[in-house]
Amino acid sequence: MLMLLSLCVCTLLLGSQAQDRASMWRGNDRSGLCQYSFTVASPREASCPQGASGPELEGLKTRLGLLEALVSRLAAGDAGSGSTSSGSEPGLRDVLDQVVGERNLLRGEKQLLEGELEALQRRMEDMKKEMENLGNRPCPPQRTPQTVNPALQDSSLDRPSGGSSAMSHLMGRPNSQGHTGSLRDPTWEFSGPGFQEMKAEVTEVPAPDRPEDTSGCGHLLSVGEPVIHRKADTIAGKYGVWMQDPEAVSTYGPNMVWRIDTVGSDVRQLFGYEDMEQLSKGFPSKVMLLPEAVESTGATLYRGSLYYQRRRSRTILRYDLSSESIAARRDLPHAGFHGQFPYSWGGYTDIDLAVDESGLWAVYSTSKAKGAIVISKLDPDTLEVRRSWETNIRKNSVANSFMICGKLYTVASYTSPNTTVNHVYDTETSQSKAVAIPFKNKFRYTSMIDYNPAQKKLLAWDNFHMISYDTRFGRQ
Repeated sequence: MLMLLSLCVCTLLLGSQAQDRASMWRGNDRSGLCQYSFTVASPREASCPQGASGPELEGLKTRLGLLEALVSRLAAGDAGSGSTSSGSEPGLRDVLDQVVGERNLLRGEKQLLEGELEALQRRMEDMKKEMENLGNRPCPPQRTPQTVNPALQDSSLDRPSGGSSAMSHLMGRPNSQGHTGSLRDPTWEFSGPGFQEMKAEVTEVPAPDRPEDTSGCGHLLSVGEPVIHRKADTIAGKYGVWMQDPEAVSTYGPNMVWRIDTVGSDVRQLFGYEDMEQLSKGFPSKVMLLPEAVESTGATLYRGSLYYQRRRSRTILRYDLSSESIAARRDLPHAGFHGQFPYSWGGYTDIDLAVDESGLWAVYSTSKAKGAIVISKLDPDTLEVRRSWETNIRKNSVANSFMICGKLYTVASYTSPNTTVNHVYDTETSQSKAVAIPFKNKFRYTSMIDYNPAQKKLLAWDNFHMISYDTRFGRQ
């Protein structure tokens, strides 16, 4: 019995992953008493530091003392009465509680290290993509060779004796002032194909900038630094969506800011702020209670209506802000919902509604598409699907997306502080391509990104924070 209890204590101390690295034996000491010995390999240290001391050593001594006391009690219990064995149980429970606490702490450290490893792996993938994009950059235009001086092509120039070339003869030929000239003068370049000295050099040449498109409907060239406008006050605001109507109607002007905190099982509150200043102060001027609960962070505003997905369904609702009532509803055909095809961060982000210069869009996936992103153009009044495109981009492989000028852009990571906009799909050509536009997740948990075509900005929700990004466009 003493041996079994000792093995249980040893197993709890080591954990399931280190049982094969521990050993135990027993024997009599010099006084003839039975003594138990344990050997445990350290999972962290290759060797012990000399003169070790401090809290860790003191804690180890304390734990060893408890074990020695426990073994003594157990040994006394084997030799004595049954009451002694029962008296050792509180000490055993104390040791077990302490061991369980240390095991939970080690598990937490393991999970933290696994998270850091995953972030490093994602960063390596991003760097590989950046290297591929650098390799695809066009080469700089070659310089046009200068015309060779006709005098150098004069047939009267004789080759000197001794096997030397005409080039060396010219380099040693005196000029009109009687000084020996040199063809290595930096003001002169000899471009004859038979005498050109080639020198292998690798020089990094930046790709020529494409001209900027001030109309705002070109290709996305860059995303600016994040600008913080507001931090949510409660846990309900860890995830959320905030919006401004790009084509506001009479009741509420274009400066009105709307916000929904989406953490909760029954999300219905829509907060309205008169402008960005009031948003930063946290004083809403309007609070609406939506008639049906909101699912996730895919809502958007357009022409005086809030468009959102009803909780636990593929139904899209149009909520008219003026009448404060549902103006239209329609099921999105075959769309996955409530965790079937979300973005990589989860959050039931199966259906993401977006607005750009050309109107209202839905980004989702279906069983037929097998998890690939499907883009549908919606009628803003009836919510009827006008046309759909099936892309080759896996929805759960990207963190988020947004629409600009009929093009879908996806973001690679929602946690990496320095990630990229990594894909673009053009609905006009039905073609997609990989890109590498830098994007920053300042607070490392971006749950919503939308584009506002009136302001030419990206609006995002990053770990309680409402953030905006400037954008720059160019022509191909």
